[in-house]
Amino acid sequence: QVQLLESGGGSVQAGGSLTLSCVRSGYTHRSYCMGWFRQAPGKEREAVAYIDTSGSTSYADSVKGRFTISQDNAKNTVYLQMNSLRPEDTAMYYCAAAPGRTVATMTPDHNYWGRGTQVTVSS
Repeated sequence: QVQLLESGGGSVQAGGSLTLSCVRSGYTHRSYCMGWFRQAPGKEREAVAYIDTSGSTSYADSVKGRFTISQDNAKNTVYLQMNSLRPEDTAMYYCAAAPGRTVATMTPDHNYWGRGTQVTVSS
């Protein structure tokens, strides 16, 4: 059974930094795409960043230059380093895993999901 466990959320002031982690277990697929999504109250879930088996990455325009996604395959962990945080980054952040996908084909559908970690940025 695939499980994704996020951690690292918290409350910071604008301009601050946080690093989110997502540890996956029970995942035996050889190729995959991992992603971070977020959902703010009253808004739809949106993609933040993706990374696939080849190491290719993709970012939402709103976080380019501020967020960095990376992975440590030995630890089965994906990270999201978030710098220069803004109040509009406030949301629940979810980790997702998509078997057989790449950054070019990743979608919010047919993924495994974690339960999320809350990020709150105050002005």
